[in-house]
Amino acid sequence: MTTRRTLLLGGAAVAVAAAGAGAYAIFGTGSPSGPSTSGPVADGDAVTSVRPSPNASVNIDALHEPGPLGEVALGADDAPVVIVEYASLTCGHCANFHNHTYPTLKTNYIDTGRARLLFREFPLDPIATAAAMIARCMPEDRFFAFVDVLFQQQRAWAYSDSPLEEIGKISRQIGFSQQDLDACLQNQSVLDGVNAVKNRASSEFAVQSTPTFFINGELLRGARPIDEFDTRIEALLTA
Repeated sequence: MTTRRTLLLGGAAVAVAAAGAGAYAIFGTGSPSGPSTSGPVADGDAVTSVRPSPNASVNIDALHEPGPLGEVALGADDAPVVIVEYASLTCGHCANFHNHTYPTLKTNYIDTGRARLLFREFPLDPIATAAAMIARCMPEDRFFAFVDVLFQQQRAWAYSDSPLEEIGKISRQIGFSQQDLDACLQNQSVLDGVNAVKNRASSEFAVQSTPTFFINGELLRGARPIDEFDTRIEALLTA
C-alpha cells in the first residue's frame, strides 16, 4: 500500500500514486509550474483551444447537481437567478473578476436575494489543485473568506518559489493549523472530488477556460465587467 506523505517543500508537481484504492496525492519537490501553464488568452485562462459557442446553454438541472464534495454557495436558496462559476485559484482573469467585479455583483444581486452563486473548482495547474483542496477542507463558513484572500494576494503566493508554504501561511491566518493542512493534502477523497468537478465541467458542459460562468444555464466566458452581468441578470429578473 502506498505510503501517505506530503512534502511541503515548495514544489508544485502533483502526482497520484496509483495503487488501486490506496492511491494518495503526493506533493513533491521541484520548480513551481506557476499559474496557468498554458498562459492567458483573450477572455480567460485556458486548458485547450476548444471554444464553446458564446451563446451556448446547458441543461440547468444537470448543471445544478452538486459534485461529490457538495456545493459551496452564496445567496438565497430560492434566488431567481443562479450563477455557476468555474474558476482556478491561480487564474489571473479569475482574480481580476473576484477583486473588481464580484464585490458589486455580490452587493447588488447576491446579498439582496436576487441571485445565488455556486463556486466550482476548475484548477489549471497543480498549485491551483492544492489551493482548491485546502479551501474545501476549510470550515464552510471560512471557505469564501479564504478564497477571497487567495485572489487578493494571488501574485504573492502563486508566483512565489514556495507556493504551498505561502498558502499555508494564509490558511493559518484564518485558523487552519499546519496539522489541518497536512491532513487535507493527504486526503484522497478531497483530491478526487476536486478533479471530479473539473472533469464533469469539461466533459458535460464544455468548460475549457477560466473563469467560465453559467447564468441560469447560459454561458458567459471570461472576466466580464459588471455591466454585462447587469444586462443579463436584469433581463432574467424581468422576463
